[in-house]
Amino acid sequence: MDKKKNIILAVILIVVFLVLVEGTQFFRKKGTSSSELGQAENNSSSSSEVGQGTNNNSIEISANTLNSKMLNQDELFTERDLKQEADLTSAKKYEVSSNTDINITSEGVYVISGTAENVTINVNARDEEKVQLVLDNLSISNTDKECIHVENADKVFITTNTKASFKYLVKDTENATSAILSRSDIVFNGKGTLEIDSNNNAINGKDDVKITGGTYNITASKNGIRANDSIQIVGGTFNIKSGTDGLHAENNDDDSKGFIFINSCELNIEASDDGIHAVSILQIDGGTINVTAGEGLEGTYIQINDGTITIEASDDGINAAKKSSSYTPTIMLNGGYTKVNMKNGDTDGIDSNGDIIINGGTIEVTGSSTFDYDGKAEHNGGTIIVNGKETDAIPNQFMDGMTGGRGGRGFPSNMDGEFERKGPKNFSGDFDGRINPPDMENGFNYQKRQREI
Repeated sequence: MDKKKNIILAVILIVVFLVLVEGTQFFRKKGTSSSELGQAENNSSSSSEVGQGTNNNSIEISANTLNSKMLNQDELFTERDLKQEADLTSAKKYEVSSNTDINITSEGVYVISGTAENVTINVNARDEEKVQLVLDNLSISNTDKECIHVENADKVFITTNTKASFKYLVKDTENATSAILSRSDIVFNGKGTLEIDSNNNAINGKDDVKITGGTYNITASKNGIRANDSIQIVGGTFNIKSGTDGLHAENNDDDSKGFIFINSCELNIEASDDGIHAVSILQIDGGTINVTAGEGLEGTYIQINDGTITIEASDDGINAAKKSSSYTPTIMLNGGYTKVNMKNGDTDGIDSNGDIIINGGTIEVTGSSTFDYDGKAEHNGGTIIVNGKETDAIPNQFMDGMTGGRGGRGFPSNMDGEFERKGPKNFSGDFDGRINPPDMENGFNYQKRQREI
């Protein structure tokens, strides 16, 4: 009996021992967790401090987001767009003859040369077909019809091989169109020179007009280059004299379109009205641009990322107006050198019906009214020179000299003199000195479709 009791007692002691050991491990774990919790609390405290810094970092992140480009060049141009020479292996050759049109109805490469009067090169191919016209020592003078008329095709390439000259001096100016008229996408490229003299528009595209190379000497009574959906330039040299606008993009049926993209070109414009006019976005990523016009640059959302730009204007130098319902009027400078010289009078160097945001680059404005904005102004980086003096503040003619400084905001005031903290229509975010980029959902998502080969 005693032996049985001893066994039971031994089992009880073993169980107690195991419970004690497990309890010790438990409390050790609790201690470790407590230590980790302490570290977590310390980290939480640090996180709070970082959080304050993170607010600043988040501001910088927002600014960097703002610096992101509205339009992506890689999505705008295909490999074939950028080629400056045509594959002539299977090319067909034509020589123009006066009063005899050339009609092209199928895909292919066509080399056209010679001198003639009252001739139209007509293109009317199937929707999926691409046509390339190679202009080789070609000269056409017309008085009653276009020199090139594209009625239909997937895309038409006009490649200037050597030199080409088009004169479109029509007698019936009331019903005149342009020297080159295209109802499909059209691409100009090549290593030669194209000269156009028109008493109406010089180039008129009902869809996209792209130019990736070549030299263009244009004199036009109306627009130098006009397009419905877009004008996209990435290369080439341009000398444009126009009676209205040098470049003009506008779609009367869809105001989210009508954008202009410019990079890697030399662009010289003399215009009676606007030098460059885009209804929606005007984006300049580089190049050398010289504009003498009534108004230099105009669009709803103007973004200058790089380039050397010189503007001589008798009206506004750069004007962001409410031309498109898809975007808040904005002038954003992220880089490059922009110089605006204004004539005397009721004119503004930089005029925005919405916001002005300067993130980088140099902007130099000379005139009696240098900056005018209805929304807010931010100077987050870059150099501002006003009438020869560098400043950190963005003056506002609209508010009789009120400024938006580095990281500062200028808002229109209400009747009580209080600032209205009212955000732009297509932007989100609080007024911490930065705004988030506009919703592109209804904007230029159709860029993707241009990625055909």
